[in-house]
Amino acid sequence: MRLGERGQATVELVAVVPALVLACVIAWELVLAGHAAWVAAHAARAGARAVAVGRDGRAAALSVSRSASVSEVGGGRVRVSVPVPLVVPAWGSPVSVSATAGLAGSR
Repeated sequence: MRLGERGQATVELVAVVPALVLACVIAWELVLAGHAAWVAAHAARAGARAVAVGRDGRAAALSVSRSASVSEVGGGRVRVSVPVPLVVPAWGSPVSVSATAGLAGSR
């Protein structure tokens, strides 16, 4: 090891660790967004099934996700919007995902 290279590994580690942490946070946020989309779709299907049998679609969708915003768009179709949770829960989520489900052949 040359005298001018002392501490080179430490400098590289200090440069790489924040980038690695940021990449992990971004990946986790994408996982949370995917989960929110799955929950929205599941809640919309539950609401549409309830409407199909003459029950309250809003209550059925809210039983899947309490944080959902539910609206019946007519024709047996239910639209559900779910906020995407953030890695830091104290911050409010500005992004939401939505899904619509309905009876087959109702458009």
